[in-house]
Amino acid sequence: MNEGLSLYIHWPFCLSKCPYCDFNSHVADGPVDDSRWRRALLTEMAHFADQSQGKRLVSVFFGGGTPSTMAPDTTAALIAAAKGFWPPSESLEITLEANPTSVEASKLKDFANAGVNRLSLGVQSFDDKALKFLGREHSAIEAMRALSLARETFARFSFDLIYGLPGQAALAWKNELNQAIELTGGHLSLYQLSVEKGTPFFRDGILEADSEIGANLYELTHEQMSLAGFNSYEISNYAIAGQACRHNVAIWLGGDYVGIGPGAHGRLSDAAGTDALYQIYDPVRWLERVEADGHATAKRTPLSAAERAEELLLTGLRLNQGIAAARFQLLSGLALENVIDADALARLIEGDFLIYDPTSLRATTQGRLCLNAVLAELLK
Repeated sequence: MNEGLSLYIHWPFCLSKCPYCDFNSHVADGPVDDSRWRRALLTEMAHFADQSQGKRLVSVFFGGGTPSTMAPDTTAALIAAAKGFWPPSESLEITLEANPTSVEASKLKDFANAGVNRLSLGVQSFDDKALKFLGREHSAIEAMRALSLARETFARFSFDLIYGLPGQAALAWKNELNQAIELTGGHLSLYQLSVEKGTPFFRDGILEADSEIGANLYELTHEQMSLAGFNSYEISNYAIAGQACRHNVAIWLGGDYVGIGPGAHGRLSDAAGTDALYQIYDPVRWLERVEADGHATAKRTPLSAAERAEELLLTGLRLNQGIAAARFQLLSGLALENVIDADALARLIEGDFLIYDPTSLRATTQGRLCLNAVLAELLK
């Protein structure tokens, strides 16, 4: 089955580390050697291109870290190489994550000229006090300016907001959300604050919203976005028709993708099966290994049919469209009804957490609100 290939490029550097962030992002000790990193990323891309010939490139996603700290010439070189390694789709989506600081916003036109056709801005809040709490480098005014520039420069753009901050009232979030709807280009990513182990927030004892407050804020978010004509196509992502992030949807549906850069993940399939790939996490070690060996794969694991099936359930139920039974069997080799616990399924349907018929399985709004618990029950 050859539906195409997605490419994820990880740029691990940030100007500062946000206290809630548990991504593989780092503040460099000194100036980043952009040309050295460009060569390494191109080298690792070539390595995986050799293993995935014949596949059509449908999306490229520059994530991080903060890819907008990358030199636009490097972005252009990586895009050109990707198009050379794999024949590109006519509707190739190329997304770059960016921060709204004035310095980075000044480079947006250069990124567009490099070939980026979709921008994802890490706004996080329109309130300066909240931005300071979240450790962001930009102000609310800078965020507004960056959004205006994004609208002028890109046919498609999105931005992120974080809600559920300590002490945040539902009315304040509703007002901020309505402001975001007025400014959006047709896509919003709305994340509830999650405090992860190992982050400064966790060490400082910052608490995320309790389950009842979190549920109420999620329901408020879903209601406001629905009223504005946005489809909740994934747990934290909302889009009007035609504006969903095609890169992320392809991966959530279980499609093949190559991940290059420190800590990047990948998934490649052929007639022999599907492999999960994991690149070395530490940027220094990753760079040294690529320069020595041509790639920095830390682990490549063949997935059994049961593991592939579980992965498809974990990602597919995040999507509003859910899981098509025929596709599930095609990708995993197993029938959907033979993988899930029948008694648990019946209870979850009765509790209005899941909807199931012979052709598909999907989570309700209530089910997606507590998806981890639903999956734990379903996969017993």
